[in-house]
Amino acid sequence: MRSTASVLHLDLDAFFAAVEQRDKPSLRGKPVIVGGVGGRGVVATASYEARVFGVRSAMSTREARARCPHAAFLTGRFHAYRETSGKVMAVLRAASPLVEPLSLDEAFVDLAQAGLPDLEVATVAAYGEELRAQVAEVTGGLTGSVGIGSSKFIAKVASELDKPDGLTVVAPGTERDLLRPMKVGVIPGVGPATNERLRRAGIHTIADLEAVTEDEMVRLLGNAHGHGLFRLARAQDDRPVVADRETKSVSSEGTYDTDLTDRKLMEGLLARQATHVGERLRKHGLSGRTVTIKVRLHDFTTLSRSSTLPSPTDSGPAIGRVARSLLADLDTSGGVRLLGVGVSGLADWIQEDLFGETEPEEPEVELPALPSTRRSYSPGMDVVHDEMGPGWVWGSGKGVVTVRFETARTPPGPVRSYSVDDPALAPAPVPTEG
Repeated sequence: MRSTASVLHLDLDAFFAAVEQRDKPSLRGKPVIVGGVGGRGVVATASYEARVFGVRSAMSTREARARCPHAAFLTGRFHAYRETSGKVMAVLRAASPLVEPLSLDEAFVDLAQAGLPDLEVATVAAYGEELRAQVAEVTGGLTGSVGIGSSKFIAKVASELDKPDGLTVVAPGTERDLLRPMKVGVIPGVGPATNERLRRAGIHTIADLEAVTEDEMVRLLGNAHGHGLFRLARAQDDRPVVADRETKSVSSEGTYDTDLTDRKLMEGLLARQATHVGERLRKHGLSGRTVTIKVRLHDFTTLSRSSTLPSPTDSGPAIGRVARSLLADLDTSGGVRLLGVGVSGLADWIQEDLFGETEPEEPEVELPALPSTRRSYSPGMDVVHDEMGPGWVWGSGKGVVTVRFETARTPPGPVRSYSVDDPALAPAPVPTEG
């Protein structure tokens, strides 16, 4: 923990939903829910107008519809989120050379490297407000909540205290007083299972946690987790802000509307996903040693199995063989909703075969047709009409697509319906990354 409040955490407010409201004038000030729109969908982000009705991230779309049936339910437009995030990260990197992105919508910034005249509370607070104003300017009005403290833990806790569109600075020396009344769930790593274990031990707040000895904590939670929680309960966190965090894994997965029961089909899907993972590894000059499969069963039980290779690989066929062997150990007779393949233990080199042999390519697996997991026109996606111009899909079904014609720079626009095969209507081109 530092002696100054010099770690800043920025968290963009309801980010995906806020981008949609920015780009769709008719949705401003109204409930917006971004995520899977099907029966098995999950909420990725809910606008604050939807949160009033109890909608939250990770809730099933089915429950979200029951709680807030009048909301706009949209699929994600990740190109728009990436573009907006890039502008925000550019602002932060101009402020300090040490910026640690955690996701598209949050990052840590080391203010000790920002060239400020001093790190007094008033100085860092003013600078935090300046950064928030810059973020709003470059994003077209999106808001972010900022926390500033003497460590990453304290800064992240502080950014939650005045949401949305707020700023909180925790003065050095006041950290433990701030934490004591809080629930233990605010501590990173305290998920539902750990929370329940602590509850059974009569530990509900950080003040309760602070009263437990380190030995007792280790007996309760294990060595690594116990020591870590003991320190964080006392605001002890010396983790540095690390710029350009390395990619830890590369993965590919798919969710299916109809449960999969054909083992050959599952093996083929894993082989195809492994090919995609291998292509991404090679594109970025990476390889990996640990292959993991993720399988979500018909009852929503999620299983994972891993195997570590003797040397790193970027070969799709090699990854696919390991993935299929891992699947063989699982009982999937009840049906599978999701399959995924990932590679971790990444390196920027590949062990050359000592005998000069190359990995044999496997033939492309021919898969039976799967039920479509998305419509031709999904709610929220950008479209363009030859006469009406740009717009977005309000909804589609039974051969009809309904479009609202508006953009971020126009007033709320008119609504029109078309046949899905109308030649005048087409998906808008998605900007390529580069």
